[in-house]
Amino acid sequence: MNSMFTKIVRILLGVILVLFGLNKLMPSPFIPLPEMPDKAASFMTSLGATGYVLKTVGVLEIMIGLMLLLKKWVAFALTLLAPISINILLFHLFLDASAIGGALLVATLNGILIYKHWTHYKTLFQ
Repeated sequence: MNSMFTKIVRILLGVILVLFGLNKLMPSPFIPLPEMPDKAASFMTSLGATGYVLKTVGVLEIMIGLMLLLKKWVAFALTLLAPISINILLFHLFLDASAIGGALLVATLNGILIYKHWTHYKTLFQ
């Protein structure tokens, strides 16, 4: 669980989450949003119009990213991240397949870390 590989994966995922979480909270994103297909753009516009969904996801991403970077409650952070990473993956799979690379990266890193911390989850399945 404390191998160099696991540490690199945890830190990489933490940095990605903090950066993209902050990007959602900024009035003017510092990571430019790519051009999206019409259905994907419409979906993102509707989430933004709620006034809370993207901000809530951004705050969660920052909190999860910080937990991973600080190595605090990692198993809990990965549990919180699982539905977010699945939704990111499904969004790109169904609405913006051309940009699925980042979604696959986040989901894969999350899956690797869940596997590496599996002893923390075993009691859930007994």
